[in-house]
Amino acid sequence: MGAGAGAIAALQSGQIDAIANLDPVVTRLERAGDVRVVSDTRTLADTHTVFGGDMPAGCLYASQSFITKNPNTTQALTNAMVRALKWLQNASGSELINTVPESYLLGDRALYLDAWQHVREAMSPDGLMPADGPATSLKTLKAFDPVIQNAQIDLSKTWTNDFVKKALSTVKA
Repeated sequence: MGAGAGAIAALQSGQIDAIANLDPVVTRLERAGDVRVVSDTRTLADTHTVFGGDMPAGCLYASQSFITKNPNTTQALTNAMVRALKWLQNASGSELINTVPESYLLGDRALYLDAWQHVREAMSPDGLMPADGPATSLKTLKAFDPVIQNAQIDLSKTWTNDFVKKALSTVKA
């Protein structure tokens, strides 16, 4: 059903009875009275309640072989993400709206800005992985993925802040 107008139509037409989705979809459904939010992981408090800690969501994912073969590309992608996160800390509503593709706005700029206010607190200000993020992610995955449920995973080999730290030393907001 996706994360846009299709999700809204599916709920409003009765094709689904419940939804876990992103903003601005949730804000639009909430505004229309079509849903009652029972757990809101757009906020840090509910994220901690649901997952037991910080839960990284939008991250830069790459295999170790890609990183090893393409360190400059990996750094450039990281720099771009860090620059965007730093920019978002001080962007005005109009600046934000002017950078977002029209399809994300769902035809309602004010809705998008309201939705942004819901998720803003959960956005990393600098791109660093929160200290408890990897463990929270693994605990959550183990709760529903039988493939890794009993796996021994060395979290120190699954993520790094090295590229972000380098970006923070060079990237201007």
